[in-house]
Amino acid sequence: MIKVGIIGATGYAGQELVRILLQHKKAEIVWYGSKTYIDKKYYEVYQNMFQLVDADCMADNMEELADKADVIFTATPQGLCASLINEEVLSKVRVVDLSADFRMKDINIYEEWYGIEHKSPDYIKEAVYGLCEINREKIKKARLVANPGCYPTCSTLAIYPLLKEGLLEPNSIIIDAKSGTSGAGRSPKVNNLYCEINENIKAYGVASHRHTPEIEEQLSYAAGENLYVNFTPHMVPMNRGILVTAYGNLKKQVTYEEVKAIYDKYYKKEYFIRVLDKGICPETRWVEGSNFVDINFCIDKRTNRIIMMGAMDNLVKGAAGQAVQNMNLLFGLKETEGLQAVPMFP
Repeated sequence: MIKVGIIGATGYAGQELVRILLQHKKAEIVWYGSKTYIDKKYYEVYQNMFQLVDADCMADNMEELADKADVIFTATPQGLCASLINEEVLSKVRVVDLSADFRMKDINIYEEWYGIEHKSPDYIKEAVYGLCEINREKIKKARLVANPGCYPTCSTLAIYPLLKEGLLEPNSIIIDAKSGTSGAGRSPKVNNLYCEINENIKAYGVASHRHTPEIEEQLSYAAGENLYVNFTPHMVPMNRGILVTAYGNLKKQVTYEEVKAIYDKYYKKEYFIRVLDKGICPETRWVEGSNFVDINFCIDKRTNRIIMMGAMDNLVKGAAGQAVQNMNLLFGLKETEGLQAVPMFP
């Protein structure tokens, strides 16, 4: 059994890690870390865990945890993992960080967009970006995995194949994205109150959202050159889900069959990526509670642009599910272990 420690187990992504790992045949949670609920029973924080988890919440002590676990998940705000990580920890245990601390290779970009000093820049180069379908072989050998952000996961997977195959004008990409409110985390904020969110949809982080440089970096790898995107996220009044609609200029005229063949080249053997039938648009309700990403596209011949669409659960494939997928790769397990839950409906 893989012994798992979770730092930040009482946030939404942390709780989702617990939910998934309780159904994992090869994993055992040995540490439920929480800064806010130390010594409180975990099920008292999340009543859905009553009679499933009897453990107490423990402090975020990574060095002590490294002696007890085989892998540590850090489902914490930006800056915490970078302040805790060191060579002693990494010599004992593998770390999957769900924050943005190690996602971007340029420390200056990280510090500019997140507004904090990076506490362990020496490990940025070593960290492997944990987008499993693209970096699978590198992840298997890693000590430190940077679990991707939710918007970057959905955006990159929807766009990556067409950029990689040279079909898109790199600097023409516009990404319009919608997310459920769980993406804002569990900490109380006025903007997340029921009366502020219900019966409302709003853009936020316009031309300034912190996931922008992460998306640009990953798509730049695909394009083979540096590129910039327009990325606008929106909050919608639902608990879970992300819907991405991205637009790009085509370099040449293409048929549906040609584009479909490209997506099939990259994703036909990927269990968690479902390229939908012609004319079917991805919807968040068909992936809720699962690790699936539904993808499709539409060619607009009138404007010579292509519309790329993706839908996924922001807490599963966008956070905890992908983190467990990374863990499975790290330990040589079947990649789908613990992650084959059928999407919930209604």
